[in-house]
Amino acid sequence: MTTATLENTSTGSADAATPSFTVTFLIRRFDPEVDSEPRWQDFDVEMYPTDRVLDALHKIKWEQDGSLTFRRSCAHGICGSDAMRINGRNRLACKTLIKDLDISKPIYVEAIKGLPLEKDLVVDMEPFFASFREVQPFLQASSAPVAGKERVQSVAERARFDDTTKCILCAACTSSCPVFWTDGQYFGPAAIVNAHRFIFDSRDEEAKVRLDILNDKEGVWRCRTTFNCTDACPRGIEVTKAIAEVKQAILRGTP
Repeated sequence: MTTATLENTSTGSADAATPSFTVTFLIRRFDPEVDSEPRWQDFDVEMYPTDRVLDALHKIKWEQDGSLTFRRSCAHGICGSDAMRINGRNRLACKTLIKDLDISKPIYVEAIKGLPLEKDLVVDMEPFFASFREVQPFLQASSAPVAGKERVQSVAERARFDDTTKCILCAACTSSCPVFWTDGQYFGPAAIVNAHRFIFDSRDEEAKVRLDILNDKEGVWRCRTTFNCTDACPRGIEVTKAIAEVKQAILRGTP
């Protein structure tokens, strides 16, 4: 028996031993070619406890309605492309297990808020990335390192901004922010997090430039400290804390 056959046999046994159940998904649909407003559509899907919401969306698209539109890529919580609202909370569909949801009720799935809706669960991410680019999220240093050497940094210096290096640009934090929903000019949490990553990097020499950018009326001072962003982050980044640290750096005039 080949390895592939053994794997298939093993999978089949596991599936047979694990009971499945029917889950109802209510998905907020929108097709700009035919819909004037978004509408809800329900789908019944056979699922296993360890399936993810992303698995359900795949089953719906492949087996029930091929027109369902959503983004996904790595399916392992790294690319951040499948951020959406699941039961009213921003989550990654690939990291949300069915067993962690209340399947006695329909599971509601809709696009993240605050960004222009394009189709079904897909939003226009350009305003989000425009804010990201505006904070200059890249290392800037005028001095050159010693020839053939890296820029030396201590463990403590690296740890200072470690948390904000984890951002995957999924927009879950930014699109969970009430200020962002109502103010199209606000930089949003993700942009501030990525500015923080370089503001507190000892190798960077342009922290003052970023602090000046974020000292704008649509910068860090628009944050109302509701902690929605921290709750929404799938990587566990302390977003609200990072924003507070940038505010303190602005007041000090230095990181």
